[in-house]
Amino acid sequence: MKQAEELIPKGRTPLLEKSTHVQLHDNEQEHSTNSDALIQLYAILEAVSDRVEMHNNMAEQRDNWNTLLLNSINMLTLTATTMAGVAATCGAGAPLLALKLSSALLFSASTGMLLIMNKIQPSQLTEEQRNASRLFTNLQSEIQTTIALGNASEHDVKGAMEKVLALDKAFPLPLLGAMLEKFPKKFEPAVWWPKPSKPQEGKSNIIGKMNGWSEELEMELREVVEVVKRKDSEDYDRLGNIALKVNKSLAIAGPLLTGISALGSAFVGNDSWGALVPLVAGSLASAVNSFEHGGQVGMIFEMYRTSGGFFKLLETSVESTLEEEDLERRENGEVFEMKMALKLGRSVSQLRELASKSASYRMEGVLDVDEFASKLF
Repeated sequence: MKQAEELIPKGRTPLLEKSTHVQLHDNEQEHSTNSDALIQLYAILEAVSDRVEMHNNMAEQRDNWNTLLLNSINMLTLTATTMAGVAATCGAGAPLLALKLSSALLFSASTGMLLIMNKIQPSQLTEEQRNASRLFTNLQSEIQTTIALGNASEHDVKGAMEKVLALDKAFPLPLLGAMLEKFPKKFEPAVWWPKPSKPQEGKSNIIGKMNGWSEELEMELREVVEVVKRKDSEDYDRLGNIALKVNKSLAIAGPLLTGISALGSAFVGNDSWGALVPLVAGSLASAVNSFEHGGQVGMIFEMYRTSGGFFKLLETSVESTLEEEDLERRENGEVFEMKMALKLGRSVSQLRELASKSASYRMEGVLDVDEFASKLF
């Protein structure tokens, strides 16, 4: 034993001690990196919690705008219509002039307020903020889960930051300069997620099961995505375009009718037919305004836009996952399948039945199955 010790040169650390020292150093460095990532995730979590509260407050405020503006404009329109009707029964003189002037001013004020209301679409703004609050709450839960698991990394921090910024861009808080276009030329689904990162090259062939993935599972997910594209996404695109056209028509008709009523008020009292234009146009304007904003057509359009975005996100998630050739870098296949089934309001067995049904229809030459992929909406 002494001879063995004498063989070790003095001033040099034995190989075992060096190995232990390097391993401890690596562990300390890894622990330090995890601690830094956790601190950063907690900072992001605080910002996300604050955004949830802000979007909730803004949703409540803009819902109040919709109610108050709708009631105010209808009161102005109906009061002006009543004045025009009373003026038609008055003889010539000062009372007739006062009623005509008051009616024209109220119709003009109603037209101006209606133009502003139709431009900003308070019901659509409210739905935007509700969706933003829901999505930020989901992100908050994701970050809390990552922290609870205790394996946070720089990749998690970067992903959380990208998601926060993507949501901020998709659902802006301010109106001036950042408000989303309320009447786009074409219906487009909402996009609130960052672009998926490029997949890493790896082994693409699957032998048996690896990390929960198999060739059968990949084929199943591809079939489900095809059903989502051909049935759900197309249907929501069609409904979204209808809602957009209806909302555009109503947004033009309301101010146009109140403007006609304001001009028609000047001819009240000239003959028996002079009062007909402001009375009919004013009544129609009130009805159109109530249908557009009381029925919250803008909110319905935003609901279709968000639902279309949900299906688009589902397609993107599956496609980007399947493009990742390194199976170890993918999320566990069985967990991914379960999450997808829950998002579509189905059980795992029902999801598999849908995929096999779609495959059999395609073999028979029928492109579309007789049901939608989603059972939630």
